[in-house]
Amino acid sequence: MDVWSAVVGQDAAVAQLRAAAPSPVHAYLFVGPPGSGRRAAARAFAAEVLAAPEADPDAADRHRRLALAEQHPDLTVVERKGASIPVGDRDHPEEGSARWVVQRAALSPVDAARSVYVLLDFHLVRDAAAVLLKTIEEPPAHVVIVVVADEITPELVTIASRCVQVHFHAVPTADIEAQLRAEGTDAELAATAAAAALGSIDRARLLVGDPRLGVRRDAWLAVPDRLDGTGATAAELAAELVAVIDDAQAPLDERHKSELEELASRVAVTGERGSGRKDLEARHRREARRLRSDELRFGFSTLSQRYRDEVATSADPRLALESLAALRDAAEALIRNPNEALLLQALMLQIAPLGAPARA
Repeated sequence: MDVWSAVVGQDAAVAQLRAAAPSPVHAYLFVGPPGSGRRAAARAFAAEVLAAPEADPDAADRHRRLALAEQHPDLTVVERKGASIPVGDRDHPEEGSARWVVQRAALSPVDAARSVYVLLDFHLVRDAAAVLLKTIEEPPAHVVIVVVADEITPELVTIASRCVQVHFHAVPTADIEAQLRAEGTDAELAATAAAAALGSIDRARLLVGDPRLGVRRDAWLAVPDRLDGTGATAAELAAELVAVIDDAQAPLDERHKSELEELASRVAVTGERGSGRKDLEARHRREARRLRSDELRFGFSTLSQRYRDEVATSADPRLALESLAALRDAAEALIRNPNEALLLQALMLQIAPLGAPARA
């Protein structure tokens, strides 16, 4: 069983983790951009860590299958439910909080010789870092902790120094395209989705099911041709681009609707208690926010290509260079979760009008 097949374009990270799995240390930090395969790698690593002590090949494969499905009793995947990872009540910490993780890590494994804890979105650890530090640097002997973060924030510096760091990069477009084709996507669609995925295999898979990807790309490409420096046009274009992003969210909304309907069917049989509805709804909100940010980055990247072409061909590239700087600033502003319409209106007033793009 090849547990690493779902980790795309991360050969160095996979090689490092393959070597580490038979005899792991206490803590690892997986750091890299969203969509780079960190969670898939964490599942694969957990599968090998849990399987390694087993002498029986069939038992080892059972550990692997359960871990890859995130259903192993000795694999705990901790996802945040709010804007950051909570500290938790001292006496009765809520599930997923820092104190809950500390208490749970003290328990013995149920089925395997080890327990693995995967802590997602750890760049948002904030005040919980101090609570988790002792457990991460000196966990019980049977515990392996995998911390997953987009970046090493100031709150994460000390914890990062206690972990073996495994670095993930944006997945190369060629690797994404090859993976999509291996999964059955036709060549033309695989190429288009890979180019629009911004290095994220997760986003690429979502785009494969999106028949309007080309329409949205054309909408962004046309923006510089319609600019005239007026506030009215800026507002009109901003509203149209927000609608374009709404359109991009439609397939995700359909998937969320199906998941909620499936949950409702389960609740009808088993009852609401312990159904995971709140967790599911929180995940849906996170996925929607991430998709909208990704669509904005895709749009900014598409616009940037037009202005880079202008820099290469114009006798006076100053306005194009200023436009590229404005697009970089807008992309960086996304981390603050800004109002989309206001961000786009301001951007439309900062970037320069261009002539019609050259036809292929």
